[in-house]
Amino acid sequence: MRPLLLAASIAVLGASAAGCTWVHMAPGASAVRVVPAGAPPAGCQKLGEISVSVKDSIAFYDRNPLRVREELETLARNEGPGLGADTIQPLGEPHDGEQRFAGYRCGR
Repeated sequence: MRPLLLAASIAVLGASAAGCTWVHMAPGASAVRVVPAGAPPAGCQKLGEISVSVKDSIAFYDRNPLRVREELETLARNEGPGLGADTIQPLGEPHDGEQRFAGYRCGR
């Protein structure tokens, strides 16, 4: 009976955690815009790269890939002001809860 109760508890915890957003926008990060992957934005100075990661699975439950992508983007935007960047651009697709972004100063 106990193993069944434990398994059910883990399943409920995993399902409820999958809908949660654990990453919140830091002050100043909302001013950092995100441009699509591809050619570097014209007229911008590349300042560096940002590497971010989140949990993409909890116990035996894989988190929603869209939620993971959103959290990675928010983390990268949070890092933008510290780099002096007002624009970030993904350098590739998320993989195993990790993603890299380029940070630019575009002087909007």
